Amino acid sequence: MIICVSANPAIDRRIRLKKLNIGEVNRVESSISFAGGKAAHVAMVAKILGEEVIWIGFLGGSNGEKVQKQLSEFGINVIAIPTISETRNNDEIIDENGIITEILERGSEIQPNELDEIFYVCEQTFAEFPSNFQAVFSGSLPPNVPNDFYFNLTNKARKFGGKVFLDTSGNALLKGLKANPDLVKPNRSEAEKICGFTIFDKVSAVKAAEFFQNQGAKNVALSLGETGLIYLSNEGNNPIYAKPPKVKVKSTVGCGDSTIAAFAIASARNLDEKETLKLAIACGAANCLADLPGQISFEMVQELIKEIEIC
Repeated sequence: MIICVSANPAIDRRIRLKKLNIGEVNRVESSISFAGGKAAHVAMVAKILGEEVIWIGFLGGSNGEKVQKQLSEFGINVIAIPTISETRNNDEIIDENGIITEILERGSEIQPNELDEIFYVCEQTFAEFPSNFQAVFSGSLPPNVPNDFYFNLTNKARKFGGKVFLDTSGNALLKGLKANPDLVKPNRSEAEKICGFTIFDKVSAVKAAEFFQNQGAKNVALSLGETGLIYLSNEGNNPIYAKPPKVKVKSTVGCGDSTIAAFAIASARNLDEKETLKLAIACGAANCLADLPGQISFEMVQELIKEIEIC
Protein backbone atom coordinates (compact mmCIF):
# COMPACT_ATOMS: atom_id res chain seq x y z
CA MET A 1 0.00 0.00 0.00
CA ILE A 2 1.21 3.50 -0.92
CA ILE A 3 -0.08 6.18 1.47
CA CYS A 4 0.35 9.76 0.26
CA VAL A 5 -0.18 12.64 2.67
CA SER A 6 -0.83 16.17 1.40
CA ALA A 7 -0.80 19.19 3.68
CA ASN A 8 -1.13 21.61 0.78
CA PRO A 9 -3.11 20.22 -2.17
CA ALA A 10 -4.28 22.36 -5.05
CA ILE A 11 -6.06 22.61 -8.34
CA ASP A 12 -3.25 22.71 -10.90
CA ARG A 13 -3.91 24.66 -14.08
CA ARG A 14 -1.58 24.33 -17.09
CA ILE A 15 -1.85 27.39 -19.35
CA ARG A 16 -0.28 27.67 -22.79
CA LEU A 17 0.28 30.92 -24.67
CA LYS A 18 2.66 32.29 -27.28
CA LYS A 19 4.52 34.68 -24.99
CA LEU A 20 4.06 35.90 -21.44
CA ASN A 21 4.12 39.70 -21.59
CA ILE A 22 4.54 41.21 -18.15
CA GLY A 23 2.25 44.20 -17.52
CA GLU A 24 0.19 43.54 -20.65
CA VAL A 25 -2.90 41.61 -21.71
CA ASN A 26 -2.06 37.94 -22.38
CA ARG A 27 -4.35 35.72 -24.44
CA VAL A 28 -4.40 32.03 -23.57
CA GLU A 29 -4.23 29.43 -26.34
CA SER A 30 -5.26 26.51 -24.11
CA SER A 31 -5.70 25.62 -20.47
CA ILE A 32 -6.38 22.41 -18.59
CA SER A 33 -6.73 21.77 -14.87
CA PHE A 34 -6.70 18.79 -12.54
CA ALA A 35 -6.19 17.82 -8.92
CA GLY A 36 -2.67 18.72 -7.90
CA GLY A 37 -0.11 19.34 -5.24
CA LYS A 38 2.94 17.09 -4.97
CA ALA A 39 1.22 14.25 -3.10
CA ALA A 40 -1.55 14.08 -5.72
CA HIS A 41 1.05 13.65 -8.46
CA VAL A 42 2.72 10.89 -6.45
CA ALA A 43 -0.62 9.14 -5.93
CA MET A 44 -1.49 9.24 -9.64
CA VAL A 45 1.88 7.83 -10.70
CA ALA A 46 1.61 4.99 -8.18
CA LYS A 47 -1.91 4.18 -9.36
CA ILE A 48 -0.91 4.22 -13.03
CA LEU A 49 1.90 1.78 -12.25
CA GLY A 50 -0.54 -0.60 -10.62
CA GLU A 51 -0.28 0.08 -6.90
CA GLU A 52 -3.11 0.49 -4.41
CA VAL A 53 -3.05 4.06 -3.16
CA ILE A 54 -4.54 6.06 -0.32
CA TRP A 55 -4.37 9.86 -0.46
CA ILE A 56 -4.93 11.81 2.78
CA GLY A 57 -5.09 15.59 2.76
CA PHE A 58 -6.74 18.84 3.73
CA LEU A 59 -9.59 19.81 1.38
CA GLY A 60 -11.95 22.78 1.52
CA GLY A 61 -14.56 24.55 -0.59
CA SER A 62 -15.45 23.87 -4.22
CA ASN A 63 -11.79 23.35 -5.14
CA GLY A 64 -11.52 20.72 -2.43
CA GLU A 65 -14.59 18.97 -3.77
CA LYS A 66 -13.07 18.97 -7.25
CA VAL A 67 -9.78 17.50 -5.98
CA GLN A 68 -11.62 14.74 -4.12
CA LYS A 69 -13.85 13.91 -7.09
CA GLN A 70 -11.02 13.82 -9.63
CA LEU A 71 -8.66 11.72 -7.52
CA SER A 72 -11.48 9.31 -6.67
CA GLU A 73 -12.38 8.95 -10.36
CA PHE A 74 -8.70 8.21 -10.97
CA GLY A 75 -9.10 5.15 -8.77
CA ILE A 76 -7.38 6.59 -5.70
CA ASN A 77 -8.85 6.07 -2.23
CA VAL A 78 -9.27 9.63 -0.92
CA ILE A 79 -9.56 10.46 2.77
CA ALA A 80 -10.36 14.16 3.00
CA ILE A 81 -9.75 16.28 6.09
CA PRO A 82 -12.37 19.04 5.69
CA THR A 83 -11.12 22.60 6.15
CA ILE A 84 -12.92 25.89 6.60
CA SER A 85 -10.62 27.55 4.08
CA GLU A 86 -10.75 26.93 0.33
CA THR A 87 -8.17 24.66 -1.30
CA ARG A 88 -5.67 26.73 -3.29
CA ASN A 89 -5.02 27.14 -7.03
CA ASN A 90 -1.67 26.80 -8.80
CA ASP A 91 -0.96 28.11 -12.29
CA GLU A 92 1.75 26.82 -14.62
CA ILE A 93 2.23 29.09 -17.63
CA ILE A 94 4.14 27.69 -20.63
CA ASP A 95 5.11 29.83 -23.62
CA GLU A 96 5.92 28.66 -27.16
CA ASN A 97 9.63 28.41 -26.27
CA GLY A 98 8.93 26.05 -23.40
CA ILE A 99 9.68 28.64 -20.71
CA ILE A 100 7.66 27.83 -17.59
CA THR A 101 6.37 30.36 -15.08
CA GLU A 102 4.71 28.99 -11.95
CA ILE A 103 2.29 30.98 -9.79
CA LEU A 104 1.65 29.13 -6.55
CA GLU A 105 -0.81 30.21 -3.88
CA ARG A 106 0.51 29.64 -0.37
CA GLY A 107 -2.45 27.54 0.72
CA SER A 108 -5.40 27.78 3.06
CA GLU A 109 -5.00 28.47 6.77
CA ILE A 110 -5.31 25.28 8.76
CA GLN A 111 -7.18 25.33 12.08
CA PRO A 112 -5.86 23.50 15.18
CA ASN A 113 -8.72 20.97 15.14
CA GLU A 114 -8.04 20.26 11.44
CA LEU A 115 -4.38 19.62 12.21
CA ASP A 116 -5.34 17.26 15.04
CA GLU A 117 -7.69 15.43 12.68
CA ILE A 118 -5.09 14.72 9.99
CA PHE A 119 -2.70 13.28 12.57
CA TYR A 120 -5.50 11.08 13.95
CA VAL A 121 -6.58 9.89 10.49
CA CYS A 122 -3.00 9.18 9.41
CA GLU A 123 -2.29 7.14 12.52
CA GLN A 124 -5.49 5.14 12.08
CA THR A 125 -4.62 4.48 8.43
CA PHE A 126 -1.05 3.44 9.24
CA ALA A 127 -2.44 1.03 11.83
CA GLU A 128 -4.49 -0.76 9.14
CA PHE A 129 -1.33 -1.85 7.29
CA PRO A 130 1.28 -2.72 9.95
CA SER A 131 4.76 -3.14 8.42
CA ASN A 132 3.18 -3.25 4.96
CA PHE A 133 2.99 0.31 3.67
CA GLN A 134 5.12 2.98 2.06
CA ALA A 135 4.29 6.51 3.27
CA VAL A 136 5.11 9.41 0.97
CA PHE A 137 5.08 12.84 2.62
CA SER A 138 5.52 15.58 0.06
CA GLY A 139 4.89 19.23 -0.57
CA SER A 140 5.03 22.59 1.14
CA LEU A 141 3.22 23.41 4.37
CA PRO A 142 0.27 25.82 4.45
CA PRO A 143 -0.19 28.56 7.08
CA ASN A 144 -0.57 27.37 10.69
CA VAL A 145 1.03 23.98 10.03
CA PRO A 146 4.27 23.78 12.06
CA ASN A 147 7.64 22.80 10.60
CA ASP A 148 7.65 19.58 12.63
CA PHE A 149 4.61 18.27 10.70
CA TYR A 150 6.58 15.72 8.68
CA PHE A 151 8.80 14.91 11.67
CA ASN A 152 5.71 13.88 13.64
CA LEU A 153 4.16 11.98 10.73
CA THR A 154 7.39 10.08 10.15
CA ASN A 155 7.50 8.97 13.76
CA LYS A 156 3.87 7.83 13.58
CA ALA A 157 4.50 5.84 10.39
CA ARG A 158 7.62 4.30 11.87
CA LYS A 159 5.63 3.17 14.92
CA PHE A 160 3.60 0.90 12.63
CA GLY A 161 6.57 -0.35 10.64
CA GLY A 162 6.05 1.76 7.52
CA LYS A 163 8.79 3.13 5.30
CA VAL A 164 8.87 6.90 4.82
CA PHE A 165 9.75 8.85 1.67
CA LEU A 166 10.07 12.59 2.27
CA ASP A 167 10.01 15.31 -0.38
CA THR A 168 9.76 18.83 0.95
CA SER A 169 12.08 21.81 1.42
CA GLY A 170 13.40 24.40 3.86
CA ASN A 171 12.76 24.11 7.58
CA ALA A 172 10.13 21.39 7.10
CA LEU A 173 12.80 19.22 5.46
CA LEU A 174 15.47 20.03 8.05
CA LYS A 175 13.11 19.12 10.86
CA GLY A 176 11.85 16.03 9.07
CA LEU A 177 15.39 14.70 8.67
CA LYS A 178 15.63 14.34 12.44
CA ALA A 179 13.06 11.53 12.32
CA ASN A 180 15.34 9.50 9.99
CA PRO A 181 13.14 9.05 6.90
CA ASP A 182 14.02 6.08 4.71
CA LEU A 183 14.61 8.35 1.72
CA VAL A 184 14.67 12.07 0.94
CA LYS A 185 14.62 13.49 -2.58
CA PRO A 186 15.76 17.11 -2.70
CA ASN A 187 16.38 18.77 -6.04
CA ARG A 188 19.49 20.82 -6.75
CA SER A 189 17.95 24.16 -5.72
CA GLU A 190 16.46 22.80 -2.50
CA ALA A 191 19.74 21.11 -1.58
CA GLU A 192 21.84 24.21 -2.25
CA LYS A 193 19.66 26.36 0.00
CA ILE A 194 19.99 23.91 2.88
CA CYS A 195 23.63 22.90 2.40
CA GLY A 196 24.84 26.44 1.77
CA PHE A 197 27.04 25.69 -1.26
CA THR A 198 26.67 25.41 -5.04
CA ILE A 199 26.18 21.98 -6.61
CA PHE A 200 28.04 22.15 -9.91
CA ASP A 201 29.37 18.61 -10.52
CA LYS A 202 29.12 15.04 -9.25
CA VAL A 203 31.61 15.64 -6.45
CA SER A 204 29.62 18.54 -4.99
CA ALA A 205 26.40 16.57 -5.49
CA VAL A 206 27.77 13.67 -3.46
CA LYS A 207 28.91 16.12 -0.78
CA ALA A 208 25.36 17.48 -0.58
CA ALA A 209 23.89 13.97 -0.40
CA GLU A 210 26.27 13.15 2.45
CA PHE A 211 25.08 16.29 4.24
CA PHE A 212 21.49 14.99 4.18
CA GLN A 213 22.61 11.61 5.47
CA ASN A 214 24.52 13.28 8.29
CA GLN A 215 21.33 15.15 9.18
CA GLY A 216 19.40 11.88 9.51
CA ALA A 217 18.24 10.58 6.12
CA LYS A 218 18.90 6.89 5.55
CA ASN A 219 19.03 7.14 1.76
CA VAL A 220 19.30 10.22 -0.46
CA ALA A 221 18.24 10.72 -4.07
CA LEU A 222 19.52 14.12 -5.18
CA SER A 223 17.89 15.25 -8.41
CA LEU A 224 20.09 17.18 -10.82
CA GLY A 225 17.38 17.82 -13.39
CA GLU A 226 18.09 16.81 -16.98
CA THR A 227 21.63 15.72 -16.09
CA GLY A 228 20.47 12.92 -13.80
CA LEU A 229 20.34 11.83 -10.19
CA ILE A 230 22.88 10.97 -7.50
CA TYR A 231 21.83 8.17 -5.15
CA LEU A 232 23.52 7.55 -1.82
CA SER A 233 22.41 4.53 0.21
CA ASN A 234 22.90 3.75 3.88
CA GLU A 235 24.55 0.44 3.03
CA GLY A 236 27.98 2.04 2.71
CA ASN A 237 28.03 1.54 -1.05
CA ASN A 238 29.59 4.01 -3.45
CA PRO A 239 27.31 6.77 -4.77
CA ILE A 240 25.38 5.78 -7.88
CA TYR A 241 24.76 8.12 -10.79
CA ALA A 242 21.68 7.60 -12.96
CA LYS A 243 21.49 9.39 -16.29
CA PRO A 244 18.11 10.02 -17.96
CA PRO A 245 17.41 9.64 -21.67
CA LYS A 246 16.90 12.65 -23.91
CA VAL A 247 13.22 13.51 -24.28
CA LYS A 248 11.25 16.37 -25.80
CA VAL A 249 10.05 18.14 -22.68
CA LYS A 250 6.48 19.42 -22.39
CA SER A 251 7.00 20.49 -18.78
CA THR A 252 9.20 19.52 -15.83
CA VAL A 253 6.51 20.26 -13.23
CA GLY A 254 5.80 17.04 -11.33
CA CYS A 255 8.96 15.22 -12.43
CA GLY A 256 10.32 15.07 -8.90
CA ASP A 257 6.95 13.78 -7.66
CA SER A 258 6.97 11.05 -10.28
CA THR A 259 10.51 10.13 -9.24
CA ILE A 260 9.77 9.76 -5.54
CA ALA A 261 6.61 7.81 -6.37
CA ALA A 262 8.83 5.32 -8.19
CA PHE A 263 11.10 4.93 -5.14
CA ALA A 264 8.06 4.07 -2.99
CA ILE A 265 6.77 1.63 -5.61
CA ALA A 266 10.20 -0.02 -5.90
CA SER A 267 10.32 -0.42 -2.13
CA ALA A 268 6.89 -2.05 -2.12
CA ARG A 269 8.09 -4.48 -4.82
CA ASN A 270 11.50 -5.16 -3.23
CA LEU A 271 13.40 -4.08 -6.34
CA ASP A 272 17.19 -3.90 -6.17
CA GLU A 273 19.06 -0.58 -6.41
CA LYS A 274 19.64 -0.75 -10.15
CA GLU A 275 16.00 -1.59 -10.91
CA THR A 276 14.85 1.09 -8.48
CA LEU A 277 16.92 3.83 -10.07
CA LYS A 278 15.89 2.86 -13.58
CA LEU A 279 12.22 3.03 -12.58
CA ALA A 280 12.71 6.35 -10.78
CA ILE A 281 14.46 8.01 -13.72
CA ALA A 282 12.01 6.57 -16.24
CA CYS A 283 9.02 7.90 -14.29
CA GLY A 284 10.59 11.35 -14.02
CA ALA A 285 11.32 11.39 -17.76
CA ALA A 286 7.83 10.11 -18.63
CA ASN A 287 6.37 13.00 -16.64
CA CYS A 288 8.22 15.44 -18.95
CA LEU A 289 6.05 14.08 -21.76
CA ALA A 290 2.73 14.03 -19.88
CA ASP A 291 -0.15 16.39 -20.58
CA LEU A 292 -0.50 17.06 -16.84
CA PRO A 293 1.83 16.51 -13.86
CA GLY A 294 1.74 12.93 -12.59
CA GLN A 295 -0.40 11.62 -15.43
CA ILE A 296 2.35 9.59 -17.04
CA SER A 297 2.07 6.78 -19.58
CA PHE A 298 2.71 3.25 -18.27
CA GLU A 299 3.91 2.18 -21.72
CA MET A 300 6.29 5.14 -21.95
CA VAL A 301 7.86 4.22 -18.61
CA GLN A 302 8.54 0.70 -19.90
CA GLU A 303 10.21 2.09 -23.01
CA LEU A 304 12.30 4.68 -21.16
CA ILE A 305 13.63 2.12 -18.64
CA LYS A 306 15.62 0.56 -21.49
CA GLU A 307 17.47 3.85 -22.07
CA ILE A 308 18.61 4.64 -18.51
CA GLU A 309 22.35 4.64 -17.80
CA ILE A 310 23.48 3.57 -14.31
CA CYS A 311 27.09 4.06 -13.21
